[in-house]
Amino acid sequence: MRILDQYILKRFLYNFLSSFVILMFIFIFQTIWLFIDDLAGKGLDVVIIGKFLFYLMPNLTEKVLPLTVLLSSIITFGTFAENYEFAAMKASGISLQRSMLSLIIFVTFLGGLTFYFANSVIPASEQKIYNLRRNIAKVKPAAAIEEGVFSDLEGRNIKVDRKYGENDRFLENIIIHIKSKAQKNNTVIKAKTGELVSSDRSDIIQLVLKDGHYYEDVVPRNSKDQKKHPFARADFETYTINIELPDNQQDLEEERNIRTDKMKNIYRLAKDIDSLKNNNIKIVSAFSKNITARMGAFIPLFPKDTVNQEAEQAPDMAVKPVVTEQRQETDSTAHQVAYTGDIISLFKEWQHEQVYSSAKNSVSNVLSSVLGKKEELQRRYKIYNMHILSLHKKYALAFSCIILFFVGAPLGAIIRKGGLGLPMVIAIVLFLAYYFIGVFAGNYAKEGNIHPILGAWLSTLIMLPLGVFLTKRATADRGLMDSGHITERIRVFFKRIKLRTSK
Repeated sequence: MRILDQYILKRFLYNFLSSFVILMFIFIFQTIWLFIDDLAGKGLDVVIIGKFLFYLMPNLTEKVLPLTVLLSSIITFGTFAENYEFAAMKASGISLQRSMLSLIIFVTFLGGLTFYFANSVIPASEQKIYNLRRNIAKVKPAAAIEEGVFSDLEGRNIKVDRKYGENDRFLENIIIHIKSKAQKNNTVIKAKTGELVSSDRSDIIQLVLKDGHYYEDVVPRNSKDQKKHPFARADFETYTINIELPDNQQDLEEERNIRTDKMKNIYRLAKDIDSLKNNNIKIVSAFSKNITARMGAFIPLFPKDTVNQEAEQAPDMAVKPVVTEQRQETDSTAHQVAYTGDIISLFKEWQHEQVYSSAKNSVSNVLSSVLGKKEELQRRYKIYNMHILSLHKKYALAFSCIILFFVGAPLGAIIRKGGLGLPMVIAIVLFLAYYFIGVFAGNYAKEGNIHPILGAWLSTLIMLPLGVFLTKRATADRGLMDSGHITERIRVFFKRIKLRTSK
């Protein structure tokens, strides 16, 4: 039995390693095509490009490893079934579960290793990728400016329609937004053409703009002038902006302290999830109190009778007559204040327009505040959901390797085909279903449409019953779809019809 376990494990490891290498190369080339515009023609040497691809490899294992487990299990058990090795095992009294025992132990160990990889190696590689891309953007500014979108370049948001020339130094149709210290977009610059001029001896890059316009909102010191909304506008033929680069501009691997949810381990994610939740609750509570205070909403018409409550709790019976008198006085006062009729009739006729205008302005101000706060809260809760999603994806990735093995192994025994033909097609179809379900569920979870925990586990939970179903059918030595009883019923049905027509 040990010899059989070693034989099955060797065949699986051979298929696993060969499939992993092939799939990793495929995904690496796909990544090269995705980032070819950012890397090619930017003056980067081969070593930097190699480091960039090397740091991307751990991130690619999230896609490659589950597909590798699925493909290698289908190939291994499909080859066993095709060569009638399973028939020999069953004739010797060895069931499918017993033949899978050594691989179950290996895949369980692989799941634990995958969890460690997702918790330690992938966050570190994400940090390296982020630092490398940010530093490339600073050392090579043309690499930081993308066509058709706004790109951040040293505190300036720059958008160009086209880049051309040597190292993409020439720009066309440029829009630049410059924010003030208060993070307000006060300055807008537009130009038809531009050029990035740099020198190896200088730490400053010049952005030379030609044939454009300059617009700036002027912030007046006097409160009376703020209502006038002053601004400055100018046309220019040539306008030069100096962009200062960091001192060590050749250090492309300078570490930065920027950390997103993908750069954190489970300990840091759990800690930040708790902090984000508490901060969001505090912000919502403070904002709701602010709105209710501004609108005067939910204020009780009857004042709270604190004297009566204190008297009821006091053991001295002599205080009760005084309390009754106080309560009667409070009730009479409250009865005079309470009014449920037409409020506008309480005011004089010439004041009606002022009341309506004041109420309309108050409601408009509150709605503007709510809409402005809504975007901030949506952004905060999206960050909160992304942290929960990243935390549970680390666990889901480890379990996905185990579950996809129980999908691939019995499926290979059922289809009875080895090699890279039909097994490859089936594995890709199943993996695409698994991957796209995970992508859609993750996007819905980020927006708060479904719970982030469900978004992380949905694709794995869908594959779980499929694995149980296939394992049961393979154990019972049944096909993928048993349609024999259906055809038999159809045959009996037409036979009855024939007998009835003959009579």
